[in-house]
Amino acid sequence: MEAYAVVETGGKQYRVQAGDKLEVEKLVAEVGASLELDRVLAISDGEALTVGTPMLESIKVKTTVVDQKRGPKVINFKKKRRKGYTRKVGHRQSLTVLTVDSIG
Repeated sequence: MEAYAVVETGGKQYRVQAGDKLEVEKLVAEVGASLELDRVLAISDGEALTVGTPMLESIKVKTTVVDQKRGPKVINFKKKRRKGYTRKVGHRQSLTVLTVDSIG
């Protein structure tokens, strides 16, 4: 089993390995910039799992920004029948695409 880590960013948790590509909520960084995700909740070296309380202090996940993009459009539509009430709202989330360089 390969080494992996559980990181938190944007209020969500992601299980990542070296070489993974992941889409997270928008981070302020240029394309090609290096980022360190320091909110590491757990890490495994393939044998043993180390869980933080609540985070591991000395561990960081090094990533590179690949792209800044927008997610798919999500439509919220409400209707009350026979009342003439309709409401339609669309939303597109801004996303940052990261590749994981190393864990440790």
